[in-house]
Amino acid sequence: MASRKPGFPAASVAVVAGAVALAFSLSAVAQTASKLDDPTAPLREAARTMQRNDLLALYRQALDNDSQYAAAKAQYLATLEREPQARSALLPNLNLLGRANQYTYDISPQDLSNNFGDYGGGLSLTVPVYRPQNWESLEQAKLVVLQGESVLAQARQDLALRLASAYFNVLAARDQITALEVQREATLQQLAQAKREFEVGTKTIVDQNEAQARYDQIVAALQVAVGTLLVRRNELTAIVGRDPQVLAELADVPKLELPQPNEIANWVRGAEDSNYGVQIARANSEIATREIQRAKDGYKPTVDLVAGYNINRFNGTQTTESSFRTNTGNIGLQLTMPLYTGGLTQSRVREAVALQDKSLSDLETSRRSAANAARAAFTGVNYGLAEVQALESAERSARTQLESTQLGYRVGVRILLDVLNATTQLVSTQRDLKKARYAFLLSGLSLKASVGALSEDDLRAVNALLTK
Repeated sequence: MASRKPGFPAASVAVVAGAVALAFSLSAVAQTASKLDDPTAPLREAARTMQRNDLLALYRQALDNDSQYAAAKAQYLATLEREPQARSALLPNLNLLGRANQYTYDISPQDLSNNFGDYGGGLSLTVPVYRPQNWESLEQAKLVVLQGESVLAQARQDLALRLASAYFNVLAARDQITALEVQREATLQQLAQAKREFEVGTKTIVDQNEAQARYDQIVAALQVAVGTLLVRRNELTAIVGRDPQVLAELADVPKLELPQPNEIANWVRGAEDSNYGVQIARANSEIATREIQRAKDGYKPTVDLVAGYNINRFNGTQTTESSFRTNTGNIGLQLTMPLYTGGLTQSRVREAVALQDKSLSDLETSRRSAANAARAAFTGVNYGLAEVQALESAERSARTQLESTQLGYRVGVRILLDVLNATTQLVSTQRDLKKARYAFLLSGLSLKASVGALSEDDLRAVNALLTK
C-alpha cells in the first residue's frame, strides 16, 4: 500500500491542485519561497516510511502499554486478595511452639553451683467458633472485590475515551495544517501576482506589502499548527506506548447515526443506575453499612476452640540433678466477653454511622454527576449531528461556489484572487466539518460511557468509519 501524506486529504489536495492549475503555474520566485516557508515538509517526508494504524489497533496496543490502565490492573489484582485475607480470620490457626533454656546458678557462701536445662515444644490450635466481626469483615471484603471490578472496568472505559480523544485530536491538528497549507498557497499566489503587477506598474507597493504581511501571518500560523500536531501525537504516544505513525482518517462521507433510544430520560436513568462511578459509590455505601454492624459486633462475646499439646524436658533443677519429662495436652472453649473498653466500641459505632452518611452523600453526588454527563453527551450527539448536517450543506455550497468561480475565471469575469479565496473557503469548511464529525463520534462514545456500556464493540463501530 502506498504511503499517504499526513494532514493532506486527497479530496482537499485535488481541489487545490485543480484551482492552481486552472489559474497559472507559480513563478520561480514563488516556488522558491514556498519551499523555504514549508514547515510541514519534514512531516510529509517522514510519513513515506511510516506504518498505517487505525483506532482499534491502537486501542489493543494501549491495553498492554498504557501506564494508567496497567496501574488499575495491578490495583485490581491486589484487591482480589482482600477476600482470602478476610476469610483467613475464620479458619483454624495452628502454631508450632518451642523453647530451649540453659540455667547456671551459684550460691554463696556455701559455694554451691549447678547447671540445668529446660527444653520444650508443642502445638497450639485456635479455631474461631463465634466471631461476628470477622464474618462482617468477610462480607465487606466481597463488596470490595466487586467494587474493584467496577474500578477496573471504569479504567478500561476511560482508556477507550482517552485514546479516541487523542486520536481525533491528532486528525484535527492535521486538518488544521491542511487548511493552512491551502491558505499559504493561495496567499503565495496573491503575493506573486502583486509583485508582477507592481513591476509592470499596475499596482502599488502597498498591495505587495499587504500580500507579504498576510503570507507571513499564514506561515507563522502554520508553524504553530505543526507544533500543535507534534504535541497531539506525543499525547497519543503516551497512551499507546509507541509512535502511532500514520493514522487512518475518517471517511469522506461517514454514516453517522443517533443513539437508540434517542430519548434523554432513558440515558439519564441508565447513568444514575449503571454508571461505573455510581457503582463504585454504591459499593462504598454498602461497605459503610456493613462497617456499622461490624462496629456494633464489638459489644458481643467471642468464642474460640483452643487446643494444645506440649512436651517439656528438664535435665535438673536448682535442688536436684535428676532429669524428667512432662507431656501435656489440653482442649476447650475460650469465651471472651468485653465488659469495658474505655468507650472505644461506642466511638467506633459513631464513626461508622458518620461515614455511612458521607457515603450516601457521595452516592448522590455520583448519581447527579453521571446524569449530567449523560445529558451533556446526549446534547452533544444530537446538536453535533445537526452541526454536521449544516456543515455538509455549507461544504456543498462552497464547492458549488468554487466551481462557479472557476467557470467565471475561464470566461474572464472572475480574477485569480476570487478562485483562491473560494478554494480557501472550501478547505476551511471541510476542516470544520471534520472537526464536527470528530466531536459527534466522541460524544457518542461518552454517552455510552455515561451508562457504563462503552466497550470494544463501540470502538469497532467507529473504526469502521475510518479509511482502510
